[in-house]
Amino acid sequence: MTMQPLDLAIIVLFLVGNTLFGLWHGKSNKSSRDYFLGNKNLPWIASMLSIVASETSVLTFVSVPGLAYRGDWSFLQLAMGYIVGRVLVSAILLPMYFKHGVSSIYEIIGLRFGQGMQKVAAVVFLVTRTLGDAIRFLAAGVVVQVVTGWSLPLSVMIIGVVTLVYTLSGGIKAVVWLESFQFSLYLLGGVLSVIFLFESIGQGVPAIVASLLDAGKLKIINTDPHFLTNPLTFFSAFIGGILLSLSSHGVDYMMVQRVLGCKDLRSARKAMIGSGFFVFFQFSVFLLAGSLISVFMHGAPMEKDREFAWFIVHHLPVGLKGLLIAGVLSAAMSTHSSAINSLASSTVNDILGGKSSLGMSRLISFFWAILLILIALLFDAGNKAMVMVGLEIASFTYGGLLGLFLLSKSKRNFHPASLATGLVASMAIVFVLKYYGLAWSWFILVSVTFNVIVVWLMDIIFRVFQPESKVSDGKREH
Repeated sequence: MTMQPLDLAIIVLFLVGNTLFGLWHGKSNKSSRDYFLGNKNLPWIASMLSIVASETSVLTFVSVPGLAYRGDWSFLQLAMGYIVGRVLVSAILLPMYFKHGVSSIYEIIGLRFGQGMQKVAAVVFLVTRTLGDAIRFLAAGVVVQVVTGWSLPLSVMIIGVVTLVYTLSGGIKAVVWLESFQFSLYLLGGVLSVIFLFESIGQGVPAIVASLLDAGKLKIINTDPHFLTNPLTFFSAFIGGILLSLSSHGVDYMMVQRVLGCKDLRSARKAMIGSGFFVFFQFSVFLLAGSLISVFMHGAPMEKDREFAWFIVHHLPVGLKGLLIAGVLSAAMSTHSSAINSLASSTVNDILGGKSSLGMSRLISFFWAILLILIALLFDAGNKAMVMVGLEIASFTYGGLLGLFLLSKSKRNFHPASLATGLVASMAIVFVLKYYGLAWSWFILVSVTFNVIVVWLMDIIFRVFQPESKVSDGKREH
């Protein structure tokens, strides 16, 4: 597929603009605190949009319209749970983070249970985030592959290399501002695509909506009674969405890092809760686009996760095509840069004890960028929608991390071995649940419950058989 000169010019202009913006912001970074937290002076609106862009940008673009193209809108049930989950994060976890003024949320674990457990929690985050964002790299590569015709490995490499240019210089301030702008850009592109589809189908909006309703393509609530094995039934999706959002936005440092950069708790809460409503709106736009494409293409079989990208390249008019592709590609790279920045920040603050110069912080960021590219090249898109694969990976470890933070609010000083045992057990139980076919949307609920129960039981056992043994050295209440 050959791009028109105007489309290519728009894409190049945005890519160059992203790079120059990141390099310009790099001059304001004087320390690791500037590089990782923006000196705690990020506007809450920018942080809110950055959260949305970080969690859904590429996966939303390549996968969510495909879910609607092949099925219905039941994925929106997850977004309902996301809103509730973020309210819980704002009520339970954010006050704790701002009370202690932490640079990394895993410092809370260190204050309460000792530095050993802080490092363990950080390693769990690093592994989960690395695997999850390798999927994001792959998803971004899929977009480039469809647009350019390049191979998937080459597409992943190009995105990874271009991302490095401004990530190492700009730090979190450049990441947040770029994500805010790019999210607005590609969401606008999604809305314009929907308008174009309504015009192109030419049946009138009421007639199109009526036909989609009759075909069951706009169904949101899934009443399938097999809620334990189907992740998109109402109860499994809604409850799973609550727990997934509570975990991803409460104990995953990449998401929390954005609100930690806000000036106070009130601003952080507005950013966190507001992002839930924006995600709901965003999912609705891209699900509608997928449904309309199915009408436009008369339901013709298409390659999974390529439906929207294929439509953009082959059917959108010149100019609009370039605008949307540029927005998606730049948002994709900004999303990856935020992952790189948070991985490096956790490495510095949790693993190295906060002892790192600005130059060393950039070098650590470079290491994580290269690792993400290499792992992405090893992934196979497989038979599942990539957005579902990404969510499933997170579900393996989020329960264990969430359990640690919930336990930190207890006044009991747990034995370090009981905490470690509970964390490992919470991850191991997920493999068992997956083997027996339980839907991934239940993984977090079961694993966090299993984690808390195992920790308490093991702690009782240690106290009975080793009454003089050393317990956790944390003394502060949360």
